[in-house]
Amino acid sequence: MTDPVLIERRDAITVLTINRPAARNAIDPAAARAIQAAVEAFEADAGVRVLVLTGAGGTFSAGMDLVAATRGEMPITERGPLGITAKPPAKPMISAVEGFALAGGFELALAGDLIVAANNAQFGIPEVKRGLVAAGGGVLRLTQRLPRSTAAELALTGGRISAERLYQLGLVNRITEPGESLTVALELAAEIVAAAPLAVAASKRIIDESPDWSVSEGFAKQGEVALPALVSKDAAEGALAFAQKREPRWQGQ
Repeated sequence: MTDPVLIERRDAITVLTINRPAARNAIDPAAARAIQAAVEAFEADAGVRVLVLTGAGGTFSAGMDLVAATRGEMPITERGPLGITAKPPAKPMISAVEGFALAGGFELALAGDLIVAANNAQFGIPEVKRGLVAAGGGVLRLTQRLPRSTAAELALTGGRISAERLYQLGLVNRITEPGESLTVALELAAEIVAAAPLAVAASKRIIDESPDWSVSEGFAKQGEVALPALVSKDAAEGALAFAQKREPRWQGQ
């Protein structure tokens, strides 16, 4: 048997590849557990800063393995459906999408902070066509990230939407030629790695947590999260490097 996921370390970047191409990278319980374990190892490793999630064989993921589900084998872990959708990694994650990201596959892509997609990639949450609901974050996150009418059309019809259209709507960050999404995702990850670690971590926390803040408390809570980065050695180094016209040397403190 082949491993359901492959893990590759590239300096400060971890590449996590869903490796079930014969099943269009559908997620069964073993794959969900492997994804969760890989994400938790990534979070625990101080030497890696960004996770890139992709799929083997020219497709991202067809979502939950329905054949396994008919046997009562559901891909749910402590971090939620499909291994991570209820609790994505605390560090930045980029989804690199080729081919199809459908149903839970789209939900896995949405668990990332950024999406890079091939220009022929197709996305959708067709659960309603099977009597199901995209409850692994699909309806919830699409409603937050797309215009209501577009999210409603996807959720209520189960139809597909192209990567090009999602790029126009701002959900996809980069469009690539087919076969190039991982390369571009790694370039984007390298840009994140080049930034100050504490500042990146604080910025991600504000992005993730601010939807739950009221207008009156937003700036106060933002300040609490940002303060450690603002008074860090890295903040002083960033200013000094700018003044000296050189690249900063981050210490993560």
